[in-house]
Amino acid sequence: MTRASTINNNTVPLLTTIKYQWHAYYQLTKPKVILLLLLTAVVGMCLASPKLPNISLLIWGCLGIGMLSSAGAVFNHCIDHNLDIKMARTKRRPIPQGKVSLYQAAVFGVLLSLVGSLVLWFLVNPLTAALTFVSMLGYAVVYTLWLKRATPQNIVIGGIAGAAPPLLGWTTMTGQLDGNALLLVMIIFTWTPPHFWALAIDRVGDYKKTGLPMLPVTHGVEFTKTMILLYTILLMAVGLLPFLTGMSGWFYFVGSSLINWGFFYVAWQLKFSPKKRSPMAVFKYSIYHLMILFIILLFDHYLM
Repeated sequence: MTRASTINNNTVPLLTTIKYQWHAYYQLTKPKVILLLLLTAVVGMCLASPKLPNISLLIWGCLGIGMLSSAGAVFNHCIDHNLDIKMARTKRRPIPQGKVSLYQAAVFGVLLSLVGSLVLWFLVNPLTAALTFVSMLGYAVVYTLWLKRATPQNIVIGGIAGAAPPLLGWTTMTGQLDGNALLLVMIIFTWTPPHFWALAIDRVGDYKKTGLPMLPVTHGVEFTKTMILLYTILLMAVGLLPFLTGMSGWFYFVGSSLINWGFFYVAWQLKFSPKKRSPMAVFKYSIYHLMILFIILLFDHYLM
């Protein structure tokens, strides 16, 4: 065997190991969730700008908000690793699988939060840096470490942290708080409970194993279905506020009404005509609902 072939034989497994390891770190950040959060943040940036947003602020804002949001996800993995191993949905996460140690994940989370905070503080503005850091702590500490284990209303109270990205996007461009940005926060805040409770119904057996006081466990599946329907109705009302306040126009009104009625339909089906996959139908629809709703806001802002 030649020296060159020996080097090649040693290099391939090394590259495979590095790729495998970095993919595990990538999974820790919950990338699909972060992408949805960043979409809402970008829409917040655009709505705060009469014309096209400042491209430099947009890039640095997305980087900083994305890094701090990712840090929150990593800390969530760290705090919940003993629970994750008990649940079918989460037992294949990097820490339970031994792909990343708890210490490595914690260091990764600290680095993400530190770099993200510095990016926002020095390249965006201190207000956005402070709000994003507080939101990260709200999710990683207040929700994950305390509320999640303390009350069946955990996702309602803790949902404010996950609803912050549009506000963070807005302050990225303006450096100040605004009532219109808070309307966007209200939409996501109202959207979060039916989104998460639908998943909790589908995974109620797993949550019973963990002992977490999730609503379907503490109050039953039927009660949770009712709450999903009621929150969906509330979401339909809150979703009208951008139009009623003059923030958005008729394009948003028509588009948001259509997808809101779609949400109501799947929530109604879950309550009164449930099938085995009805909870996941609500969960999946809710993801597309939020994504499309914010895209409609964006189109309304620039095209109407």
